[in-house]
Amino acid sequence: MELTRRQLLAGAGAGALAAGGIYRLAERTGRAPHRVPSTALPAEQHLLEGLRAVRDDGVEVVVPPLHHELITLRLKPAAGAELRDARSALAAALGSLDGDFPATPAGLGVTVGWGMPYFRGPVAAAADRYMPVDRRASRASSRTIPVLLDAIRFPSDPPGTILEQNDAVLLLRSDDPSALREGHARLVDALDLWTPTSIRRGFVGGGFDGGESLPRQMARAAGVPGADLIPERAELFLGFTSTQKASLGSGRIANIETLGYSDGGRDGYFRRGTTMHVSHIFEDLASWYLTFDHGQRAATVFGPNRDVGESTLTVAESPADVANLPGLLAGERRSHRIGHSPAIQLTSRLTHDVTGADGTVYRTGEAIPQRADFNTLDNPFFWSADPDRDQWTPDAAAGLHFVVFSPTSDDFKRNRLAMDGVLPDGQRLPLAPRDPGQGINSVLTTTHRQSFLVPPRVHRAFPLVEFL
Repeated sequence: MELTRRQLLAGAGAGALAAGGIYRLAERTGRAPHRVPSTALPAEQHLLEGLRAVRDDGVEVVVPPLHHELITLRLKPAAGAELRDARSALAAALGSLDGDFPATPAGLGVTVGWGMPYFRGPVAAAADRYMPVDRRASRASSRTIPVLLDAIRFPSDPPGTILEQNDAVLLLRSDDPSALREGHARLVDALDLWTPTSIRRGFVGGGFDGGESLPRQMARAAGVPGADLIPERAELFLGFTSTQKASLGSGRIANIETLGYSDGGRDGYFRRGTTMHVSHIFEDLASWYLTFDHGQRAATVFGPNRDVGESTLTVAESPADVANLPGLLAGERRSHRIGHSPAIQLTSRLTHDVTGADGTVYRTGEAIPQRADFNTLDNPFFWSADPDRDQWTPDAAAGLHFVVFSPTSDDFKRNRLAMDGVLPDGQRLPLAPRDPGQGINSVLTTTHRQSFLVPPRVHRAFPLVEFL
C-alpha cells in the first residue's frame, strides 16, 4: 500500500521502512537537479561524468546524485567453465546498462567491487600473481602488502562492529530512482550467479537549488529523534556540506596507480582501478543538535581555528585551509578541540606536488579520497540475508552508508586512524578517539565494515577469471 506523507509524519514511518514506503517518499519528493549532459564512458568505473558544481556560501560544491543503492553479494559455487559463463553473463548485463544509461547522475552510475573472499577463493592462484602491491605500505612494514586489505576495527569503533566477508558489491547512483530499479533488476534479479547478503538504500542533497533537502524531508517523515533540528537545506543529516570540490579527490587521483603507490599489478591489470571502503554508521542526531550549538558543531567538524557564521553550512576546505600539526595542537591547547576535518587532513591531503601516472600534476594540499557516502534510514540495512547477525529491524534509524574510494586500503586505514587521533608515525593526538573535541566520533556508531577492490571497467566482471 502506498503511504502518504501525512501518514508517515503521523508515525507510520517505522513499518514503512520494511515495505519500502519510506524510500518511495524519497522518490516522489526528490527533485532532480540540473545536470550537464555527457556520453563519455571513462575507463574508471568508479568515476561519474556529468557532475555539476554550484556555489554555496561562496564555496564551490559538487552536487552528488540524489539516490543510492548498495548491494553486497555472495557468489554461488562455481568453477572453471561455470565461472567463465558467469563472467560473460555479468559483462553482458553491465554492457546493456552502459548502452541504455550514460554514466552520469542523470543516467546511472554502476560500480562493481570485489572482496578478499573472492580473491582468496575461485581466482586465488591468479590473484597471487596479479594482485597489485602497495609500495608505500610495504616499505613501511618491510613486508609485501597488497592494495586490498581486510577491514579492521578502529579505536572509536564498538567491539561489536562486524567485519564483513562479502564476495562482491554493487554501487548504483542516480538522480532517477527508476534507473536504480532497472540496474537492480538486471544485475541482481536476472542473474543466477550470486545472491544478495544485504541491500542498502539512501539519499543525499537536494537542497542546493532551493527548498527543503532530501535528508531533512526523509528524517522528518520517518520521525527519527532530532529530525526537526536538521537545517532546511542540509546536504546530510549532520547539517554541514561534505562535497566541497576542494575536499574531494579530483580526476584520477584515487586510482591505484596515479600517485605511485602501486603500478597496478602484473601487466598493469588493475590500472585505472581503485579500492573502496564501505561501512554503515548510526548517527545520533538528537545528541548532535541538542548537546552542541551551531558554533560548537562547526568547531567539532572543522576545528577551533575556523570562524563559521551562524547560518553557514558550507565551509571552505581548499589547500589554503588545510590544517598542519603544530596549528592543530595549538588549537587543542586553547580549546580542547581538534576537529574531524583537521585530523583527517593530516593524512588525506598531499604533502608535496605529485605528477600522476597520466602526467597530471596534483598540487600540495589537494585531497586524495573520493567519497560517495549517503544518508539512510536503514536499520542497519534495508534488507539483510542474516537479520539476526546484522541486528536488523524495520524501524527507521538515522545513519550513513559511508563509501570512499582510495588508492589503497592502507591509505584509507591511515585516514581513518587519523580521524581517531592516531598518525602514521605512531604519534597520538592528545584527545581520546570518542572525545567530542576529537571530532564527530561521539555521535557515530559503526556497525559494519568491508573493503573491496574496484577493477577498471574492462575487468569489472569477475576479474582474473580469464586466467583460470
